[in-house]
Amino acid sequence: MVKKHAKKTVKVSKNVNTSNALHMWRAVAVIAVILLAIAVITNGFKGKSGLEVKDADTVASETLDYVNTNLLSGGVSATLVDVTEERGLYAVKINIQGQEFTSYVTQDGSLFFTQGMELSGEAPVDATPTASQPAQPTPEVTKADKPVVELFIMSHCPYGTQMEKGILPVVGTLGDNIDFKLRFVYYAMHGETEVLEQLNQYCIQKEQDDKLLKYLTCFLEAGKGDSCLDEVGIDRTALTTCTQAADAEFGIMAAFNDQASWLSGRYPLFNTDADLNQQYAVGGSPTLVVNGAKANSGRDSASLLRTVCAAFNEAPEECNTELSSGSPSPGFGFTETEGAAIAATCG
Repeated sequence: MVKKHAKKTVKVSKNVNTSNALHMWRAVAVIAVILLAIAVITNGFKGKSGLEVKDADTVASETLDYVNTNLLSGGVSATLVDVTEERGLYAVKINIQGQEFTSYVTQDGSLFFTQGMELSGEAPVDATPTASQPAQPTPEVTKADKPVVELFIMSHCPYGTQMEKGILPVVGTLGDNIDFKLRFVYYAMHGETEVLEQLNQYCIQKEQDDKLLKYLTCFLEAGKGDSCLDEVGIDRTALTTCTQAADAEFGIMAAFNDQASWLSGRYPLFNTDADLNQQYAVGGSPTLVVNGAKANSGRDSASLLRTVCAAFNEAPEECNTELSSGSPSPGFGFTETEGAAIAATCG
């Protein structure tokens, strides 16, 4: 008797009423980065006479008013985090729904760029968006009886969390048919909070692996790791013992406290998976590796399921499961939009 593969449907909780404001923000960022690069290359911000140089606080206030009036809507508003002078420009850091963006404004307040991009190629730039990409065909990958799926992320990178939200239903669906590992990019871009959170996630996976998916599901909702430890029932004593041992083994906090050791002087090293980062030439968050090779995939669950299932010698019936094709929103919160996700990374 031939066993037929039944088609399953897995319902994933989602809220399609995502913030149009954030999507508008990311769309204009692409053009802004190009314009900023041109202006810097051509010395476009220097040597102009007759321009009034305003103080940083005034420019920051005007920039915030502009963003809230012209770029955001639907009850979403930006708040000012910090403003500093950088390379002849004002770097204005703002917060939009828990996500921080650094924008650049000329000192007279006349030109505004949503993000900047390093031209030297030496230092990573946080969360740099690129244009939306169409759905890609299932890539050719090395096949195995039990595929190894490794996702390299930074715990607070909005684009790393985006792919995490897409892959969790895939891991839950395929279960023991795959060997899934959460990995960490070898440097952190989001401060001590990220470093400590990644230590926790590293140890939950290492010693309380049966609770990892539940913990990540809780954490990705609002980024509240501490309360999720209790909600999921993580053994805090065992977790502390593990994080202290991991810290000693990999020198995590020693690296964080030694700014001279930071990547490009800006980002503390996080070396729990340093050897694998080097092996796979990981350059940012997220990076998906399947059976030892980088894999290109959409960030929605349906695309990720196709990508992983293409790596089986003989795909199990779970590969026929229908998962959501909605693109997870960047950052925290389980919201989705139709169409291809913005192919952006932190790094």
